[in-house]
Amino acid sequence: MGKIHSKISDRLRAFIEAQPVYFVATAPERGGHVNVSPKGYADTFSVIDDTTVAYLDLDGSGVETISHVRQNGRVTIMFCAFSGPPNILRLYGTGRVVVPDDPAFSELIKRFGPHPGVRSIIVVDCDRISDSCGFAVPFMSFERDRPLLDEWAERKDVQERRAYRAKHNRESIDGLAGLLPEETDPAVRRS
Repeated sequence: MGKIHSKISDRLRAFIEAQPVYFVATAPERGGHVNVSPKGYADTFSVIDDTTVAYLDLDGSGVETISHVRQNGRVTIMFCAFSGPPNILRLYGTGRVVVPDDPAFSELIKRFGPHPGVRSIIVVDCDRISDSCGFAVPFMSFERDRPLLDEWAERKDVQERRAYRAKHNRESIDGLAGLLPEETDPAVRRS
């Protein structure tokens, strides 16, 4: 059934690359709300090496992942097979938030497809890589990515995106710090 892996093998990498959706889970250190976010756009996820992954954090209505990762670093990423052989892959680890002003940002951003509205890149150092059967996960067909998030970001000018981030992304629903005031400026570089 389930197996723990010491690294992200070529087989696991191929499985990750074949999935059109993944899920990111984080939680505050104590109390508060556990957050699970579905992520689309397969070109927003990258396997950096055998135990490190990263994904684009795009504009959104909340800032839970950034807040939780900054507070305690804990993050789990899950991939499910909705087609082909059943499988669930979980990547447990410690995350860090890389914002556009971070020196590592310019190299990391090259790993992803073109998307407007990039707030940050979440990098995760995996300390547990495990898969399980996924026998109860339903078969589902992938039609296409919804373009709505990219279209929304394209319609906003810099001032509108800055105002949106200042209003919605400064703190989590539990009052934890999210984006700092200087981080609400949209990146001038697209992914």
